[in-house]
Amino acid sequence: MRVFHGVEAVPADWPVSAVTVGKFDGVHAGHRAVIAALEELAGQHDAATVVVTFDRHPMALVAPEKCPPTLVSLEQKIDLLAGTGVDATVVLRFDEALATLTPVDFVEQILVDALHARLVLVGQDFRFGHRGAGDVALLQELGGRFGFDVRLIDDVMPDQQRRVSSTWIRELLADGDVEAATRLLGHEPEVRGMVVHGAARGRELGYPTANLSPESQGLIPADGVYAGWLTDAGVRYPAAISVGNNPTFEGVPQKQVEAYVLDEDIDLYDHVVDVAFVERIRGMTAFTGIDPLIAQIADDVERVRRILE
Repeated sequence: MRVFHGVEAVPADWPVSAVTVGKFDGVHAGHRAVIAALEELAGQHDAATVVVTFDRHPMALVAPEKCPPTLVSLEQKIDLLAGTGVDATVVLRFDEALATLTPVDFVEQILVDALHARLVLVGQDFRFGHRGAGDVALLQELGGRFGFDVRLIDDVMPDQQRRVSSTWIRELLADGDVEAATRLLGHEPEVRGMVVHGAARGRELGYPTANLSPESQGLIPADGVYAGWLTDAGVRYPAAISVGNNPTFEGVPQKQVEAYVLDEDIDLYDHVVDVAFVERIRGMTAFTGIDPLIAQIADDVERVRRILE
């Protein structure tokens, strides 16, 4: 997959394209359905498949006080989009200049002049241009003017009552329900970060952990202990993962992510790793002493082993 940061980076000889536009936060099952339909339709038009997305949530500029936390970082989003098989992703910088583009200018400059769109695939509630002034009806009208076809795709509704959305997935992660979040995402929720030195309490207890930097990427689920995977340099290891501030000890920062890699003794310091969450096995608990804590960790590790096997 080719990645273009801004339409100015798209080559002038870029071929005819089938395009979809959106935030694509999490690249969830709804997004994947759009991309699958885009690829099928692109084959009928002999067109390249292109996702147009943004470098941040538009609300971060328009109304930062209302902007929700993103499920993934831009880097993670690009990696997930690459895994879908699209030919290219165009990342638009969502700044004042983009936010104030009229709907006509948005279509002409991005879809037509840069990407030579012959097909544009969007959802029923698609909005574009300054203050979301453009809707599907206007897009269809502009398609007639500029020579591209507009196709609509239905929402993905796994329970026939609520469509898959980043909002729903955020709610599930806030509850620690990573299994349900995985079903909606189409992939395990994941955080990415550099392994940094911690207080070494895990090593003292016999369970050394990889501590992720507080600047990790991706939305961290609710406090608790999880079964999951740690991936380092393309190698995936089973892991017991702790999220929270470890109430047994004082002075531990909130939302610390620690991963104990099962049956391996590897040096991960200063490595950027991915930690994926498979199942939450319990909430965070304060223990009365070290011995009960060690016994609980041993039980946690065995539960994690059974789940991942």
